Amino acid sequence: MGREFIDMFDEWAETYDDTVTGQDPQYKEVFDKYNEILQTVADAAEGNTLEFGVGTGNLSEKLLAKGLNVTGIEPSKEMREHASRKFPQLQIVDGDFLSFPEPQHEVSAIVSTWAFHHLTDDEKEQAISGYAKLLPKGGKVIFADTVFSSEDGRDQLIKEEKDKGYDRLVQDLTTEYYTTMEVLRNIFQTHGFHVTFKQMNRFVYLITAEKA
Repeated sequence: MGREFIDMFDEWAETYDDTVTGQDPQYKEVFDKYNEILQTVADAAEGNTLEFGVGTGNLSEKLLAKGLNVTGIEPSKEMREHASRKFPQLQIVDGDFLSFPEPQHEVSAIVSTWAFHHLTDDEKEQAISGYAKLLPKGGKVIFADTVFSSEDGRDQLIKEEKDKGYDRLVQDLTTEYYTTMEVLRNIFQTHGFHVTFKQMNRFVYLITAEKA
């Protein structure tokens, strides 16, 4: 359920913000338009909001600035501590996409950026099934993450990065659980959501799913 990556994120906590601001050439395109994407996700959220994979709190900052009631959920102890130092007002708890404390208020929006790929496709379906039970009609799941347009698109993208010598990025793309738009569309529709995809950069799509 993504917790197999906790050690990596504990180690990454202190340098994560450097990566997302483009200081790592291999990941520069992955995080292209980073702040714009975060703002787009925050703009779409309303009401009581659950944020999964808080990391160092960069999306949280924009959600809080909008005046939303935010509960952050983050499995990495180091990331939680880093985010809490940056944003002491943020309520942040230990949890992940599948296992988290029961919300104290009705949830209107569930958000996440650059994190849902830590779940296998089966786990993604488990998570979305749970969100369908948690959200009221009109409630939204708003994610931004790397998604492949198709299996052929996946193979082409990986080949292009391999040709650049971006070995760390290629390892990431081939060992984590990145999925396709078709898979995600089917999962969301199966659980009663209307879902749309908007490409935000070469790797990342904005995924907006509204409960029917």
